Amino acid sequence: MLQRYALFILVVTIAAAALFTAGPAMASPEAASAAPAASSSMPWWGWPLVLFVVTFLLGIVAVLGGVGGGVLFVPIIGGFFPFHLDFVRGAGLLVALAGALAAGPGLLKKGMADLRLALPVALIASACAIVGAMLGLALPTNVVQTALGATILGIVGIMLMAKKSEYPEVKQPDALSTALRINGIYYEASTGQSVNWQVHRTKQGLATFVIIGVMAGMFGLGAGWANVPVLNLMMGAPLKVSVATSKFLLSITDTSAAWIYVNNGAVLPMMVVPSIIGIMLGSIVGVRILAKTKPAAVRYIVIVMLLFAGGRALLKGLGIWN
Repeated sequence: MLQRYALFILVVTIAAAALFTAGPAMASPEAASAAPAASSSMPWWGWPLVLFVVTFLLGIVAVLGGVGGGVLFVPIIGGFFPFHLDFVRGAGLLVALAGALAAGPGLLKKGMADLRLALPVALIASACAIVGAMLGLALPTNVVQTALGATILGIVGIMLMAKKSEYPEVKQPDALSTALRINGIYYEASTGQSVNWQVHRTKQGLATFVIIGVMAGMFGLGAGWANVPVLNLMMGAPLKVSVATSKFLLSITDTSAAWIYVNNGAVLPMMVVPSIIGIMLGSIVGVRILAKTKPAAVRYIVIVMLLFAGGRALLKGLGIWN
């Protein structure tokens, strides 16, 4: 019950923040001319209602498919709705941020997310996310759209090929992880045992988060799709620690990038509020039906959706399918 109240308070807080911080200035003149309310015959409440329904469904699929809401939201809403990509990316960051803020404190309290692992990574990723957000708002829309399409298709490739390792073998921690004291113990409830863990290849992992941070800020996707493989497969953190730390990490990285979009007027409350409420309610429903579905089958549905949305974004950016 307390979690539900916390979730409600979080949604209201973000909605209020979006309402009060989104100024009248637009992200760009091009974005201003593309505002849906100016050219659509639909009543003012029509698009928020459609967004709520679509994001509610996306929330269900995201949970069942094991992906973040932002990675589905940006390519699908950006590819098939008449909103300018700047507004979609701004809303996508806030959608990913809402989920991370809701889950982060609980994961830290349970000892699943690790602060020593998250903080150096977050410092690099959040700084680079700011650069990525500024780049995304400065570049022409067709260039960002094309890069977004290529990125989504790349994510599909990662989802198809990436393997997961619950307990990667790290024989010897490297000097940097030892200096930063990146190691720990977490309680594995399924086996009733405490698991000791440590990491290696820290330099390579931190360097990879430069790229991840730029892409997260530029495309508004969140970055869970990239955080987990790097923490788990490259650096050797256990899978549960990687997933939990990635979720906590998003709350820092996406906050940095989101302020750039807010400051540039690239956040429309009429898009953000129904999207956050829809995707969070959908996530709650998705968790409830997760036990009755076959995750592998849903995962392939998510891959097909991303493949179609990524192809659409790529062709739209190249001017082939407008």
